[in-house]
Amino acid sequence: MTESKLISLSKENLSSLNNTIVPNRLLLGPGPSNAHPEVLKALSLNPIGHLDVAYLELMSDVQNLLRYTWQCNNRMTLPMSGTGSAAMEASIANFIEEGEKILIAKKGYFGNRLEDMASRYKANVIVIEKEWGEAFTLDEIKFEIEKNKPAIFAIVHAETSTGVLQPLDGIGDVCRDNDCLFLVDAVTSLGALELFIDDWKIDLAYSCSQKGLSCPPGLSPFTMNERAENKLANRKTKVPNWYLDLSLLNKYWGSDRVYHHTAPVNMNYAIREGLRLIANEGLENIWQRHKFNSDKLLKGLTDLGLEMHVRPKYRLPTLTTVKIPPGIDGEAFRTHLLNEFGIEIGNGLGSLSGKVWRIGLMGYNSSEKNVDRLLNLFDSELKKFSIFHSATL
Repeated sequence: MTESKLISLSKENLSSLNNTIVPNRLLLGPGPSNAHPEVLKALSLNPIGHLDVAYLELMSDVQNLLRYTWQCNNRMTLPMSGTGSAAMEASIANFIEEGEKILIAKKGYFGNRLEDMASRYKANVIVIEKEWGEAFTLDEIKFEIEKNKPAIFAIVHAETSTGVLQPLDGIGDVCRDNDCLFLVDAVTSLGALELFIDDWKIDLAYSCSQKGLSCPPGLSPFTMNERAENKLANRKTKVPNWYLDLSLLNKYWGSDRVYHHTAPVNMNYAIREGLRLIANEGLENIWQRHKFNSDKLLKGLTDLGLEMHVRPKYRLPTLTTVKIPPGIDGEAFRTHLLNEFGIEIGNGLGSLSGKVWRIGLMGYNSSEKNVDRLLNLFDSELKKFSIFHSATL
């Protein structure tokens, strides 16, 4: 038998063997946002077994708190193991079979991701598009659904790449009249903006843990109603993704509590705490807080002479896209805020890269104090990054 040789660590492989340390940042970009201190305390608790009676009780708490936050009574409501893209993919993998039509209303980067995922599951993908910064009207959506008769209609509620809030009222009725499921991406809206899953007749929805819920990334809240459950039950083929198969996950998150995979126990401690904080504050108070702080930010930026990318009627209270003024080195300014003040704001994504900054006020980070701090820095620091200013130095 050949003797194995131990591979050792070298200084080139690791900066040091000291305890893990990360810089203190205020995350005012498109996500993640800072986790609430109480959430971090819960995250640091000792793990227990994922079939422990105490953990099973915690799972029920999480589901009930999610139903409140989603404003729904859906039986199948759970935090999926994985970031928001996991629940996005679950929404495609479980409810589309090869050749079925999915109509995707695309007005930003995350519509592109839905399209990509659906094509990988061999769906018949039909896309309607708007410019990045615009939203669809109900009449436009109704026309396309009636024309194409899809099995699923999918749209992003709060488009993180553009800062657009898509009106959803009335779409659910159109979908039911045309026998298609209504799928909503609520990644940047859950826990921060008005969202009524039952009243708006949304059949499928997914989100993430790291924005409005004030948790670290790692879980993706998901909910589906009876219409969606019936479509899943009547599949002709097996769900082509074992890890995200909701018929299997139902046995763990349903009444049976049968093992499927090892749950991220501590992340579920964290999301329970984040959801508890939401319930204590109350959804209406949270929605008002996000709107108030967004309005304060918008007024302050406008007073400084900056222009927004999105028209007022479609602006997101959770994420503001600010046009980078002519003559300003936008990336240098962003880097300066991070390196000198520990504040992160986002660059533009996709076709808006280099054209806008993205400023997020989500969950725990949506506060007057954070708005004031950022506005003061825009006032004092931005002029230093004008190419005209640099030329005179």
